Amino acid sequence: MASSSFLIPFIFSLFLHYPLSSDADLHQTRLFGAELLSHAAPKDVPVTRFFEVTKPIKVPRTEPCSVLVLQHDFGYTYGRPPVLAQYTPPSDCPSQKFSKIVLEWNATCKGRQFDRIFGVWLGGVELLRSCTAEPRATGIVWTVKKDITRYSSLLKDPQTLAVYLGNLVDRTYTGIYHVNITFHFWPAEEPFRFHKPKWVNSVNRFNSPADLVLPISRNLPLNDGLWFLVENSTDVQLKQFSVPRNAYRAILEVYVSFHSDDEFWYGNPPNNYIAANNLTGTPGNGPFREVVVSLDGTVVGAVWPFTVIYTGGVNPLLWRPITGIGSFDLPSYDIDITPFLGKILDGKQHQFGFSVTNALSVWFIDANLHVWLDKDSKRTEGELIEYSTQPLMLTLVSDFKGLDGNFLTTASRSIFSSGWLKSSHGNITTHSNQDFVYRNMMEFGNDGNQQIVNQTIDANTSVYERLLSDLYLIDVSRRFPLYLYTDLLDQGNGTYASVSNLSLGFNQDIFSHGPLGFSSGFLKNLQTGQGSMIVKGNLVTSGLGSTQQVYTYDGTDGCYFRNVSSRNYTILYDQIKQHCNRKRHLSLGFEVNRRSFPARRAFLASALHYQKKQATKELLALESHL
Repeated sequence: MASSSFLIPFIFSLFLHYPLSSDADLHQTRLFGAELLSHAAPKDVPVTRFFEVTKPIKVPRTEPCSVLVLQHDFGYTYGRPPVLAQYTPPSDCPSQKFSKIVLEWNATCKGRQFDRIFGVWLGGVELLRSCTAEPRATGIVWTVKKDITRYSSLLKDPQTLAVYLGNLVDRTYTGIYHVNITFHFWPAEEPFRFHKPKWVNSVNRFNSPADLVLPISRNLPLNDGLWFLVENSTDVQLKQFSVPRNAYRAILEVYVSFHSDDEFWYGNPPNNYIAANNLTGTPGNGPFREVVVSLDGTVVGAVWPFTVIYTGGVNPLLWRPITGIGSFDLPSYDIDITPFLGKILDGKQHQFGFSVTNALSVWFIDANLHVWLDKDSKRTEGELIEYSTQPLMLTLVSDFKGLDGNFLTTASRSIFSSGWLKSSHGNITTHSNQDFVYRNMMEFGNDGNQQIVNQTIDANTSVYERLLSDLYLIDVSRRFPLYLYTDLLDQGNGTYASVSNLSLGFNQDIFSHGPLGFSSGFLKNLQTGQGSMIVKGNLVTSGLGSTQQVYTYDGTDGCYFRNVSSRNYTILYDQIKQHCNRKRHLSLGFEVNRRSFPARRAFLASALHYQKKQATKELLALESHL
């Protein structure tokens, strides 16, 4: 369930009333996860290695310096404070300048256990949000590697490492998670004697690590994780902070995960359907959710989250050993708040707020504020030039009779901000824009026991920046398609079948463009899965899960392709390639220039508006002295 253990009473209460004559509630499939484990694997089966498909982290050719920062067995840890360890930067490396830093999580488990959500924080800054794998009797092992180079400034000094993994161990659920966390530091390579490609230098404006990373999370000590808990649609979680007065750039990195009644929010029916059918215990509020981020009460950005399916979700056998996209390394979401810096460079306390539209309990949210400092200036100053936000446009069309019917939910939103900043680097003008489009088609059949969800989320973020005469652009486009079919079929004699089919995608295009060149990366990541389980007396008597995944990445930093398939713990095929499509790269220059044209046009329009505004101010000031 990838959730805290307070959900267990809720789960068992559902068992007492199951099967329900309502929709094929995705939350009900959650009941099968731990029970399925009662079917032990043969004793001669080796330990199973679980994995999430992603491209390998590109590291330097130098040898890394590695530091084991935590070794712990997570048994009965629910409701207790996070496990703490003291981190100290490596002192025995030949160099203290590092070009790449990687966090490695290694864990083993044997027995029976639900999946659990967990977080890793350093100095209150979240480094990793993840879900555990569900073990088997013969044991499992899994590794997560994450590039944490963007937190370099934090890793230079001693810090407190905190890990929260709420777990329960008893006679039934025996799995203990044995965990090692290691940081690997790669010293910077010797400078190249040959000329680097132009795009390597041009993207440093956006890719260089921040000088300071501030935690926007709850403070220790806590009997839980450091994330904020958003319990409903009116709940707003707040955190005060202040930034140094010489900041010239700021990005808020937001971590999000959803649990309990909103674990499958994309399948929640509208409230009018629930009321018309007198349903109880069915999570509602419809299938749309967004995380809204505010600064001193003003909306500065939003997150329309990827639909992560945890390792016990829908049909647990789908995720053995290939786990769901993002379940071992949940994505974070960047919001550039540089245009608002002028409002918070006063040395005073300011406040971030987090809320979730249509939320049910519970959402775990926190953030990291990445800040770049002007080392040649004690103070920068700026101004918000322009700000506009299109209010959330949300529509629902319902057509149902009794427990069967269909629903169409659509939504859109855009947020634009533009700001000016004076620094020793020169005058910097930044434009930040977010555009979102959402569509969810949901259908119920078979007296509400069959559910089909067809959903697409499009999120585009663009940041344009002018420093002196140079223009920089970064454009990130994401598309999250989801198709999910679930059905409950009565087999007689108190036995029924649970059938599920899904298609889950994470697609992303990134362009960075500067005066010297460009950088780009294209990702298409698609999973399909088919599963079925036979349930009798609330116990799974047999089950089947098969998963296929095609991962394709093509970028100026290299290429990676993987086509892999599994069925009930067994890998059927696994094809890996790491060569690039030359024709694709020949077209990159044209594509980037095409994408950057709207950025240049938008910048010029905004710059003219700002210059006119400044001229008006100067004229009024002059007239006041006459």
